Amino acid sequence: MSQDHIGHYLGEHEVSTPLNWHRLDPERRWGLRAGRFTRVNMLFSGILAALLTAALFGGLMLLPQPWASHADILLHRGPTQHATMFFSIWSLIFIAIKWRKLNVQRKALQYAITPDSPDFTLTPSTADDVVSRIYATADEPQAFLLYHRILLALSNLRNLGRVGDVDDILRSIAEQDEASLETSYSLVQGFVWAIPVLGFIGTVLGLSQSIGAFSHLLAGSSDMSGLTDGLREVTAGLGTAFDTTLVALVAALIIQIGITSLRKSEYEFLESCAEYCSRYIINRLRLTVGELRETTNA
Repeated sequence: MSQDHIGHYLGEHEVSTPLNWHRLDPERRWGLRAGRFTRVNMLFSGILAALLTAALFGGLMLLPQPWASHADILLHRGPTQHATMFFSIWSLIFIAIKWRKLNVQRKALQYAITPDSPDFTLTPSTADDVVSRIYATADEPQAFLLYHRILLALSNLRNLGRVGDVDDILRSIAEQDEASLETSYSLVQGFVWAIPVLGFIGTVLGLSQSIGAFSHLLAGSSDMSGLTDGLREVTAGLGTAFDTTLVALVAALIIQIGITSLRKSEYEFLESCAEYCSRYIINRLRLTVGELRETTNA
């Protein structure tokens, strides 16, 4: 099927395609430049994280007095708490969007792109039928990892006319998709490393504050009121030291659990794509006469 025919076919059937990527993908639906497959638009997620972080701290400052003391762990424990919450919220937004994009990609597995007939065989001459079924299923097949993989393999099949190369092409693309999956987590994995470091920096700042207050207490007046005020400054520094570490470690743990679960689901999806290609593409291939002769001679 030529590109003109495909474009004409899309124009007539775009509305009726079961998989409308522009409507399903969360970033594209918001009118943003969507990340490839399950990749996340980090600029948008970062801006959204900054807004939510500002809203969080603004809301905490407006809490009524009975609840205000519970917000001290974030509001009055130094600047590292602000950075910790920003990176944590950014990471959680990343996980949420990536989960949604992964669910959109999974929908492609629900549709068969080859005829149900057991007599159907995939050859260079029948590859156009499979391509047309793919375009009838998704409005933008290249945006779906599974269909993108199959279209590349079928394009090589039509150009080269060798069905024996399709398996190798699909395997090569699968390896590229796996490598791309790993790199998509690079920035958020950096956040998981940075958040505990921020907690430890807050600990050092708190201990420094506490030691400074204690030194001032020893050098200051010995009356009871001065002693009480000095001890209050010492305990405030210790509170900063322990609270910053606590918040950072809990946040890093939650994020790491989310990333681990998400990565596991993505690898399972890639395995499902490989099984799908084996069932609907590889198992339907038949060697041509020329390839049979080459195999026999070899």
